[in-house]
Amino acid sequence: MLGPRLDLRQSQALVMTPQLRQAIQLLQFSSHEVAAFVAEELERNPLLERDETSDLPDLEAPAPGQAPAEPAAGTADAAPDRDSYDVVSSDFLPAEAPLDADTAAAGDPGGPADGEPSYGEAAYGDAPYGPGGRADFADDERGMEGFAAAEPTLRERLAEQIRLGFADPADRLIAARLLALLEPSGRLGAAPAAIAAALGVPLERIERVRAAMMRFEPTGMFARSLAECLAVQLAERNRLDPAMQALLDNLELLARRDLRRLMELCGVDAEDITDMLAELRRLDPKPGAESGLLATPIVPDVLLRAAPDGTWLLELNPATLPRLLVNHGFSARVLARTGSVSREERAFVTEKLQTANWLVKSLQQRAQTILKVTSEIVAQQDGFLRHGVLHLRPLILRDIAAAVQLHESTVSRVTANKYIATPRGNFELKYFFTTAIAASAGGEAHSAEAIRHRIRTMVGAEPAHEILSDDAIVAALRREGVEIARRTVAKYREALNIPSSLQRRREKAALAG
Repeated sequence: MLGPRLDLRQSQALVMTPQLRQAIQLLQFSSHEVAAFVAEELERNPLLERDETSDLPDLEAPAPGQAPAEPAAGTADAAPDRDSYDVVSSDFLPAEAPLDADTAAAGDPGGPADGEPSYGEAAYGDAPYGPGGRADFADDERGMEGFAAAEPTLRERLAEQIRLGFADPADRLIAARLLALLEPSGRLGAAPAAIAAALGVPLERIERVRAAMMRFEPTGMFARSLAECLAVQLAERNRLDPAMQALLDNLELLARRDLRRLMELCGVDAEDITDMLAELRRLDPKPGAESGLLATPIVPDVLLRAAPDGTWLLELNPATLPRLLVNHGFSARVLARTGSVSREERAFVTEKLQTANWLVKSLQQRAQTILKVTSEIVAQQDGFLRHGVLHLRPLILRDIAAAVQLHESTVSRVTANKYIATPRGNFELKYFFTTAIAASAGGEAHSAEAIRHRIRTMVGAEPAHEILSDDAIVAALRREGVEIARRTVAKYREALNIPSSLQRRREKAALAG
């Protein structure tokens, strides 16, 4: 007989709390995204403040086999007026227990149940954003750069040039219509005849306005074709001679890399056609592709330098680590006013206190995890750092995850959008992970990136009378102990934008003849 009944069951499940989701999100953020996120939190949370003091922690990873350096005495007490703040040193979280989002405790609210946690600061360097809102509503301490106007977009710059470049209101109307029809690449997709018919003006006037607009900055906008776009840029540089115009009229031959036919049509020799092609490469085929904003510079998250004894020293870049304080004095004063503070206000302050402390903890764990994963990557790729790309070892996420005892997804988040400054330049951490190419004699496998570098070197050094085919490259690599297939060589060659052996032979024959 069916009927209702009560059953008591016990189960375990991983609950993704908002705090855990925030920690995972911060782990995969780039330094710019973390700085923007912290700036938003500073505006929303009155208990968070940016610490402007200069006592940075020692977040440097010692060389393998060396004991960690002792922190300088008195650094935590050097900052003035810190009685109302809780300070967290760089060893708040042990280095052997970094953030692993897949094994972290999901129910940690970021502090004890009574809302009085024992930590409150992540001792990190200043971010490139101005200070956040102050709990005491003091004067704004931002400099003049904090009030700088936003960079205008490309369309805003073109609209301003239209207002300054045309005195006739009718011409301005035509220019505004052309701007509205502009494609993202900077080309004008609509036919001028159709625009003239729609506006009820002669086609000659449309073309006159369009010709003037093609001289706007950036030069080459509002062109109808690639040849016209390049021609305007060359004319601006006073380089549009008859030979160059003939080259622009036969771009399809350039796409087929038929240099011999191009030299005949342009009436130039091999040296001249080389100079003309170099001139074309300096032009912008899509001047409208820019967004109007300055490119975001790459700021390394980790700094690597050589120690005097030949080992490597790692440290987190202070410029990418936001430095925060939690104002426990303000929260204590608010919560102490039992009679004048309502229940809703006390709940608000308690929630903001827990949110601030969890953010501090998440930033601290993020720093420790990045440092630990990067240290293992440096240990695995020591040959590349000392001798170059040919010594780059095959490496996958599983290798690093097993070495540092983290989940693969955590290592993937750590290495996403993170950069390291090395003596050989700045590299994204993902660069060090490459697939393995087997060795022909059963020895140690080779990195795919090292093989691509070797192919580029071999093709760059080939003489004009002995062009290397894909089969010849395969034979040369196998003689060096690399077991590789011809289709793999062809794939790597195409990824490096290296033409086929037939095209290279034709080009060098044309230049030599």
